[in-house]
Amino acid sequence: MRATIWHNPRCSKSRAALAILENAPGVDIEVVEYLKTPPSRAEIEAVLKRAGVRPSEAVRKGEGIAKEIGLDVSDDKAVLDAMAAHPILIERAIVITDKGALIARPPERVSEVL
Repeated sequence: MRATIWHNPRCSKSRAALAILENAPGVDIEVVEYLKTPPSRAEIEAVLKRAGVRPSEAVRKGEGIAKEIGLDVSDDKAVLDAMAAHPILIERAIVITDKGALIARPPERVSEVL
């Protein structure tokens, strides 16, 4: 099985999700450090749709940049635009497999897509 994780190595929850993937037998992992290699707006939108999550449910509302740009977190289009422009706003970690996609919070949720 192939798994992709949108990962932030500075985040303990993201590191825990990655560790679960690394310890799962037969999983080929692609680690995307999304702050270094940000996904496009279209990619973000597609993954969130696949996860069944609205952009407003996947945005890090407490990040300083959200306040700085006056982000209206109830406006999904604005949230997607902001996530594409400022990937730090993307909730972490996101795990994508053939079985689906999810926000790994708590990290143990990773098992749902393995």
